[in-house]
Order: sequence, then C-alpha cells, then structure tokens
Amino acid sequence: MSRVTQAIAAISSVLFSVPAFAADEMPTPSFPSEWQLGLQAAASPVMERMTSFHNLLLVVITAISLFVLALLVICAVRFNERSNPIPAKWSHHTWLEVIWTGLPVLILLGLAVPSYRLLYFQDRVETADMTLKIIGNQWYWSYEYPDTEITFDAIATPDDQIKPGQHRMLETDNHVILPVDSNVRLLMTANDVIHAWAIPAFGVKLDNVPGRTNETWVRPTKLGRFYGQCSELCGVDHSFMPIVVDVVSKEAYTAWVASKKSPAAPAETPAAPPAD
Repeated sequence: MSRVTQAIAAISSVLFSVPAFAADEMPTPSFPSEWQLGLQAAASPVMERMTSFHNLLLVVITAISLFVLALLVICAVRFNERSNPIPAKWSHHTWLEVIWTGLPVLILLGLAVPSYRLLYFQDRVETADMTLKIIGNQWYWSYEYPDTEITFDAIATPDDQIKPGQHRMLETDNHVILPVDSNVRLLMTANDVIHAWAIPAFGVKLDNVPGRTNETWVRPTKLGRFYGQCSELCGVDHSFMPIVVDVVSKEAYTAWVASKKSPAAPAETPAAPPAD
C-alpha cells in the first residue's frame, strides 16, 4: 500500500468514525456499514424546525463558499504575475468596501430571524400536559413524574446482560415512558457535576447543572423507542449514561401509570411500539 493510499485510509477512518443517527432512532456506525447524510429523523416539532433551519443554513453556506471560491479562482488566474505583470496602482474602492461589509451584515440579519424564532420556540411550553424531572448523577439518571408521584433510576445495562435485539452501551434497566402527541415539560438538574440530557430525535440537549433547574419541552410525534446519551463530560463513566425513551399511546401511558401506582409488583416496561 502506497503512502498516499495509507493517508487516505487514515483520514477516512477519522472522518467516518463519528456515529451517525439512523432512522431507527439509535446511533449506528456510519462507515463502512451504513452511510447517512443529514440529521436523525425528527420525532418532535422542535426537531422538525431544527432540521429545516439546518437545511437552510446548508444552502446559504454552500452558496457563500462557492462564491468565495470563484473569486479566488478569478484572482489566481487573472491577476497572477504572468497574466498581469503590471499591477494596478489603486488600493481602495469605496463602493466595493461598502458592498463586502454590508452584504454579510444583511445575510446575518436574515439568518437571525429564523434562528431566534427557533430559540424561543424550543425554550419552554406555555401549557404542558405533564412534567418530567430529570436528575443527573455520577453515573446514572433519576426520573420523577411530579404529576403522578412516580420516581425511578435508570442505570446502564452491563455488557454481559445485553439480550438479543438490545444495543450495547445504549440500554438501561428502566425506560422513560412518554405519551405520544403530548406536551411534556422537561425540568433538568443534577446532584453532583454537570451532565447533559440529549435525545437527538427530539431535538433536546440541555445541561443538568447542580443547584439549578433548566427547562425545555418536547412533544413526541412518533411511537417508538428513542435512544440518547449524556452529552457533557461528567467523569470516568460518562460514556455509560445512556437514555432510553419509549413513546407509547396515551392509553398505554395511562395503563403504565396505573400499574406503577398499584401496590402489586412493579410493572415491567411496556414493549416499545413500532416506529411510524
């Protein structure tokens, strides 16, 4: 193998080693088994807007990059020493200075409008159907449902306990259960250090800060099982804080709440419904 081929292979291993989020709502290797362009499929109104804004930015930055590339090529071809042995004597052009200063300002102002709309939209929900409190610990999650007084911890499933069909480093012993098409207020805090609760399909990624309660919201629009992970370096076992959320029908959620309140043995986590 030549040095050039080795260099290309090394660069490829770096570029494609970052996990991509596939349509089945869990991270999968992006190379060489599967490839994905774009973001994970949206499962909430916030993520839908994030995807739309991302696609808009992609078009804008691509157009800007091509325009700058064209200017560089023109300068390199037309104004090199061989093609232009006698350079111009002027050094400033007032209108050119105005244009290349004013145009970027107008572009940024244009992008600020959808950006701020998205920030305000994802901030919080005015009327919530339920509340979920998420507490980060070293190194597991604690969940509280203040409306129903349900509480439990979610601890990563060890490798030697992974069952067929489950996913290593993404499974927990208890799953968060949320009803579909319901506005859920998310309150986040921590007991020790800073964590971050993140579900890419929901467009949710917020820090859990000790002594402070941060707020956001989600409205799941798809039935299924959604995976996430702690996204703030929080210590030696940071990689072992997965998140599993099962979005079920409102009837199934009501039955789950009733079973958790029953004095009988705790009910098992309901099976995740098929994704839409």
